[in-house]
Amino acid sequence: MIKNLALRLLGSLVLLIVVPTVTFFVQAVVPTNIGRSVLGINASETAVNAYNRQLGLDKPLIGRYVDWLAGAVHGDFGVSYNNSEPVQAVLAPRLGVSLSLIVGALLVFTVVGLLLGILSATGNKIVGTVVDAVSTIGVAVPNFWLAVLLVAVLAVQLNVLPATGYVDPSFSPTLWLASLVLPVIALAFSGITAVAKQTRDQMLIAIESPYTRTLRANGASEFSLVYKHALRNAAGPVVTVLGIIFVGALSGSVIVENIFVLPGLGSQALQSTLQKDLPVIQGIAVYFTIVVVIVNVLIDVATAILNPKVRAA
Repeated sequence: MIKNLALRLLGSLVLLIVVPTVTFFVQAVVPTNIGRSVLGINASETAVNAYNRQLGLDKPLIGRYVDWLAGAVHGDFGVSYNNSEPVQAVLAPRLGVSLSLIVGALLVFTVVGLLLGILSATGNKIVGTVVDAVSTIGVAVPNFWLAVLLVAVLAVQLNVLPATGYVDPSFSPTLWLASLVLPVIALAFSGITAVAKQTRDQMLIAIESPYTRTLRANGASEFSLVYKHALRNAAGPVVTVLGIIFVGALSGSVIVENIFVLPGLGSQALQSTLQKDLPVIQGIAVYFTIVVVIVNVLIDVATAILNPKVRAA
């Protein structure tokens, strides 16, 4: 187990270099004049060249990448092209917003998905049919369409939740939760259906397995069979699926944050892309990669705890 985790951590370190590197070169090769974009079309050529020189944009591409990588190793992601602020200062206030949204969605699709999956596996065929139908809808319905629908119904027509905006939890925990309800639902809906279906399928396999029939014949209670044995055996594949859904939620958060006007990393990513603000985009790529690495490590640990074969490897 320790060896496997060490290898995964090593691979994660490689990922931390590969993802920002790909982002850097993809953005950098796009033909654009940053100085002209920032200063405007009325700026003189002298001012534009001086601005580009100040930011080091007159250097060769490889030299700019080496400079950025050297700074990033020490936690310095450079300064924004648009306002000359350090990238960390631009992103720090937004990190908590994105984490609130993404972690909230993770909790919702995990808990609700597991409950639906368990009910589907242990209930009648009608419950299973409902879960299948909802799963199909969850896959087919894009989160941006669901977000607009939620705003139209719950925020505009019923006026029970705010349509847009974000409230800092230090100001009002209640308003903070209220501002996250609709975005979290929009981001978590497809994950709920995926977790529910995976939980149901894996539990049915475990419930119908020979060892479960043997335990039932030996007098084990149905509650013990379902929640102690079947659910534990189904948990390993479900945890793996949770990691995949979580990574997908990171990209979905970009759309959801922009629809609900949340000042998070996702909305900043879109804004910086439109402004061709490469240092900020690089910083966001690093932040998202770190989140993915942490989640993957936690999933590996959880899988090892749930599966003795992995733990013994």
